[in-house]
Amino acid sequence: QVQLVESGGGLVQPGGSLRLSCVASGSSFDYYSIGWFRQAPGKEREGVSCIGITRGSIYYTNSVKGRFITSRDDAKNTVDLQMNNLKPEDTAVYYCATVDYCDPTYGPGSTATWGSGTQVSVSS
Repeated sequence: QVQLVESGGGLVQPGGSLRLSCVASGSSFDYYSIGWFRQAPGKEREGVSCIGITRGSIYYTNSVKGRFITSRDDAKNTVDLQMNNLKPEDTAVYYCATVDYCDPTYGPGSTATWGSGTQVSVSS
């Protein structure tokens, strides 16, 4: 069974950038679509982005379009989330998870395995 570990979170000023990584172990990574989710204090968890088994299937929620970029490297068992022009409203714990599909229009499907999350804080 696959295990996921996120890294790369931290404190950054508005307008700054961070690169999150989701590293998988325990199973062949290229069988999985991967989603990025976030949860801010007092808010529900939301789907931020996802990438399918074929890299052509990528989704971004409207609030991050043009600022975030998701990529995957199956040789390294890694999915990255490059976050640019960060805003205070991006502050949240970010999680990666395996999902049963990634639809470019509707986003990630049902989740299965979750990482433990990494904190992203955007503040001046």
